[in-house]
Amino acid sequence: MLEIVRSDDRHTVNAGWLKARWHFSFDHYYDPQQVQFGPLRVFNNDVVQPAKGFPMHPHANMEILTYVIDGALEHRDSTGGHGIIHTGEVQRMSAGKGIVHSEFNASPDTTVELVQIWILPEKQDVQPSYEQKQFSAEDRTGRLLPIATPDAASRTVFVGQDVTMYVSRLEAGSKVSHDLKPERRAYVFVIEGDVQLNGETLSRGDSVKVENVGALKFDAPSTAELLLLDLP
Repeated sequence: MLEIVRSDDRHTVNAGWLKARWHFSFDHYYDPQQVQFGPLRVFNNDVVQPAKGFPMHPHANMEILTYVIDGALEHRDSTGGHGIIHTGEVQRMSAGKGIVHSEFNASPDTTVELVQIWILPEKQDVQPSYEQKQFSAEDRTGRLLPIATPDAASRTVFVGQDVTMYVSRLEAGSKVSHDLKPERRAYVFVIEGDVQLNGETLSRGDSVKVENVGALKFDAPSTAELLLLDLP
């Protein structure tokens, strides 16, 4: 089953300094049909204006993944963690038993676009932690590149749940595929361009919930980028 939600049908927010599309119920927005998908609880696509952002605020017992699509995002937290996340870079923050952090556009004159994903963790009340890693466009071109996994020994960021996050950049005419094992589901988001998934055409900002499908086949009629979450 492929359940497609088009970008234009998404719940949108325009706060001036922030333009966002929320895929699941979040903050003041509630949709009983869109609360979570397996352990995937939040998927927000944000565009933040120059030098603006989210001041210090708390989180607990959540695995938070931030992927920067374009621009630079500055992170600070109560553990002393600090970093600037650039285009193509992923950050993981395990909120665990409690953390306070802020996120601001690191540029004084250009916007930053990002995806922030919240995953319900396998373990509660772990020690809060933070890490980030950079991946080049070449790393993700022509393949589904894992950038967050439950394998602490890999070159990806670690996520405390049985979830793998992939990104891919496809040149016009190229293809990639992903085998979805039994009892697994997937969430697909088109970052840029147009993609065909098992014959269904998807465009920038579209998302798909995938269940009971063994093979995911992506074809790119033009240059495109996508994100895939393999979920229990």
